[in-house]
Amino acid sequence: MQNNEPPLETVSAALRGLRAVPGDALEDAVYAAASVVAAAPAGWEAVSGAVLRVGSGIARRCWEHGWQPADVVRLARRELTAAETRFAVDVIAAEARRYAPETLATRWAAQLEEIGAREWWQGDDTFLEGFAGRERLSRFETAACALGALRLMDALPRIGVVGPLPGTAHVQAVRAQAEAVPPRMLGRIRALLAKAESTQFPDEAEALSAKAQQLMARHSIDEALLAAGSTGPSEGPGACRIGVEGPYESAKALLLDAVAAANHCQAVWSAEYGFSTVVGFEADLELVELLYTSLLVQATSAMRRAADEHHARGRSRRTRDFRESFLIAYAGRISDRLSAAVRDVAAEESRPEVLPVLAARDVEVGETAGRMFPETTSHRLKGRDAEGWARGREAADAARLAGGTGA
Repeated sequence: MQNNEPPLETVSAALRGLRAVPGDALEDAVYAAASVVAAAPAGWEAVSGAVLRVGSGIARRCWEHGWQPADVVRLARRELTAAETRFAVDVIAAEARRYAPETLATRWAAQLEEIGAREWWQGDDTFLEGFAGRERLSRFETAACALGALRLMDALPRIGVVGPLPGTAHVQAVRAQAEAVPPRMLGRIRALLAKAESTQFPDEAEALSAKAQQLMARHSIDEALLAAGSTGPSEGPGACRIGVEGPYESAKALLLDAVAAANHCQAVWSAEYGFSTVVGFEADLELVELLYTSLLVQATSAMRRAADEHHARGRSRRTRDFRESFLIAYAGRISDRLSAAVRDVAAEESRPEVLPVLAARDVEVGETAGRMFPETTSHRLKGRDAEGWARGREAADAARLAGGTGA
């Protein structure tokens, strides 16, 4: 590497050199490259600007390959150190400066807020020095941290694109997405769910959940009929990603699949990346996210209580099997309850056009999912602990459904 090499090329060359390095030699290779970057003749401030410039380009390529901010950070938390993950967040924040807020899709903007992607530094030439101070790292350690984070992002493969890229969303489309479930109704549903999860009184929780179910089910049907009767251009199914992380991620993915299926959506789990892609119409996608989150909270709390009792009886060696079996059984029973709740709502409908409209939507969702994921495999999960399985079904029977009452 030449001493007069521009800092941008120094950083880019360091990353290129790391692409083909096998895993067992990666740490040494990163340290060697970090030594070169930290000692670049152009100086630390010039290197700082170059790192952010290279990082922004890598982030943009991630988006073009189908990744979203939450996807990258979720994978970083699994594969990288905490400092490297925070560096990846800062790179995402630097790249996000390119876009006007009104050109970001609603979920994209929400992800930036959720991961804390904010520009805290005053100038790009001071970024690395500021990051080093925040993390209490030397320049060498900071360079190694930067290369570790950028190497992961640079190596991400192409996956299916979900939603508009940042900077390409039209104002009208962003507003339409944001209003798929009106803010007032969404607020009422969220408030009901929060109260149902926190109350200590079963009767109150049941009443709150029933009210939330009524609001959600009615809105889904009304939205479908309104769209079917519209004379303007119709919006087809979309997709969103929902994180499904360990432990017991297979059971959690099963629960999400049950919620999606009951709400006219399809979920495809990408185990290697820690998320499921849910395909459906926008209003249904929002309701799936709400209901899955609520049921996961209930399932996790019930599992922990049951596992504590299981452990107290001296069966700690099988606690993991117990917990996994519990969640698998819970997901299976919840699927039955949600399906029954959907049938009950449909049976109460007097409008003859409801069932054909919903059936047509199901076909559209299936076709869209098939195009996005032409090759999928199905797996049948079975718990390995009989007691955990039984307790999971019991807990599912007692769960307060936001999208349906008890079967």
